[in-house]
Amino acid sequence: MSRNSHRIIVTVIGKDRVGIIANVSAVLAQAGANILDISQSVMDEFFVMIMMVDVEHAGVSFGELKASLNAKGEEMGLRIDAQHEDVFKFMHRI
Repeated sequence: MSRNSHRIIVTVIGKDRVGIIANVSAVLAQAGANILDISQSVMDEFFVMIMMVDVEHAGVSFGELKASLNAKGEEMGLRIDAQHEDVFKFMHRI
């Protein structure tokens, strides 16, 4: 694993609505994860966000955090995914 093995990439895609950033951030905060960077935009009516998150001091496992984010996505009608940074880089050849 790289020196950044405690970082994950969270992606959010869906119809734009009020509270997306607040709700996703709340899930991360409750888990003890630290948001390092956010990029978000709205294309037509679609909201797209990518977050880099440090989970080194999180109080839950990666699997639990991923499940919480997925559940929040289902609740809000969004697709929310989380991947370890190394996996994301490999899959997307950054």
